[in-house]
Amino acid sequence: MRHAVTAALAITLAPTALAQLVPDRTYYGVNRPIPMRVDAPEAAEGPVSIHLLAPGPNGSADAEIVAQTEVEPGGVDLAGLFPILWTSAEPRLLYAQLVVNHEGVGPAVVLQPMVTPLRARAAGNTVQFPPGQPRVYSGLRAYPDAHIVFTTSEGEIEVALRPDHAPNTVWSIRSLADGGYYTDIVVHRVVPNVNGNPFVIQFGDPTGTGQGGPGYYTDLEPSSLPHDFGVMSMARTNDPDTNGSQVFICLSRAGTSFLDTRYTSFGQTVRGADAILRIEQTPLESPRSQRPADPPVILSARLVPAPPYGTGPAPVTRPPANDGSR
Repeated sequence: MRHAVTAALAITLAPTALAQLVPDRTYYGVNRPIPMRVDAPEAAEGPVSIHLLAPGPNGSADAEIVAQTEVEPGGVDLAGLFPILWTSAEPRLLYAQLVVNHEGVGPAVVLQPMVTPLRARAAGNTVQFPPGQPRVYSGLRAYPDAHIVFTTSEGEIEVALRPDHAPNTVWSIRSLADGGYYTDIVVHRVVPNVNGNPFVIQFGDPTGTGQGGPGYYTDLEPSSLPHDFGVMSMARTNDPDTNGSQVFICLSRAGTSFLDTRYTSFGQTVRGADAILRIEQTPLESPRSQRPADPPVILSARLVPAPPYGTGPAPVTRPPANDGSR
């Protein structure tokens, strides 16, 4: 059957299967060229272009096309094509999406400004970012967008990352997942009900005690992604800048809304709501315990290419009939 495919069909399928925008490297200093490669068949039907996209309040669902230009397959200088990358008065995270015949193909390239991070300060039950902190724009971190698939003993959970809300946190979690950190790690904390509302499931400590981590911390980032069912966020100590590898997945908006801006939310589950609900229903050691009697296990985690920006599945929602009560 493979040999019977016509040339016309091969040309039609090639852009979707093969086309992609690929950065030459990960880091680009400010005011320098940004070399990338356009992988698209020269015989592709329709125009080949790059769209520079800014996430909207709802991420890719209402993204803004900042600029666009047609290109030829081969090497390009993104800075030459889009001078705004270096001239913008207020750098912001953007996506560079390859478009073939008016359709996005391949994962977009995340263009994260390397800006001096803000330092957080705990203030009672809130977190503050004191004004006047010096910030320097040093350049861009560029990498293909990806999702993380967590394979658990209860099924797969796929998380779409939101670097537009927490870029450094996303980069850290990507690195941990890609390096095999989340291998054979138990879900050490399950809180199915707080004040009548489902709360969180938590994992990311190889020791299984809730005290371990990757050997480093990342700072709290001022994410505005609302905590809601399926949203993944960073666990930490009372010090805001102690994010490591432990993460939690929210079980309801009603139970986790008070965490907004106090914890760094960085991803949204797009597949695996059933696995989350099965973990939530894990029997605990005692009625007052948050420790599973037989903890579910995160067997592995892997990065998978994200769909073209704006075309991926919507975040999962909690089934109305499943209130998490025991």
